[in-house]
Amino acid sequence: MFTDRIQAGKLLAEKLRKYQDKEGVILAVPRGGVPIAYAVAKELGMPLDLVLTKKIGHPTNREFAIGAVSLTDSFVIPYPGVSQFYIDREIKTIRERLKEMYRKFMGNKEPEVLTDKTVIVIDDGIATGNTLMGTISMLRKDNPAKIVIAVPVASQSAVRKLSRAVDELITVLIPEEFYGVGAFYENFEQVSDEEVMYYLDKWKRDIKKAG
Repeated sequence: MFTDRIQAGKLLAEKLRKYQDKEGVILAVPRGGVPIAYAVAKELGMPLDLVLTKKIGHPTNREFAIGAVSLTDSFVIPYPGVSQFYIDREIKTIRERLKEMYRKFMGNKEPEVLTDKTVIVIDDGIATGNTLMGTISMLRKDNPAKIVIAVPVASQSAVRKLSRAVDELITVLIPEEFYGVGAFYENFEQVSDEEVMYYLDKWKRDIKKAG
């Protein structure tokens, strides 16, 4: 059981200590992954950025994912009856939303270059791993040296699924019985946009002090 996301991040950072002197980037999954990624980036002294992806929903069932979109890429699983017009429109609409979100949180900062770097993707926990699978597929196209998924807690099924898709999966807890990510935190309140910006600004200030 973790006290909160910051404490979970500090425990996760110890598991990631071997990457401290590697050329790498911490990618936080907003919003819940940001406080954890901040704690890890601070401990390891690594660059911190956001990984923004959003699923493309099937036109008759928006909750059913038929693909995903990032700031720079996308992938789609072909389904009968889903037109190219629909897919193109969804990709454009979703990418505009992601760009707005990135500008809100990161300002005019250019996204970190991932080519030939160790990319550590951090969230507050993984229940199914389905969303992250799409993220991993798109990150591969940036040709990183290594992709590492790092979370405080993950279900056994998610660990099995994601371990086959990435170079390494690191987690503090893999419980025998999984009741949802929030069950393993004493404080698991929803992270607001203001908190995201607070931790990103705090990281920038920490980097300046260290420099």
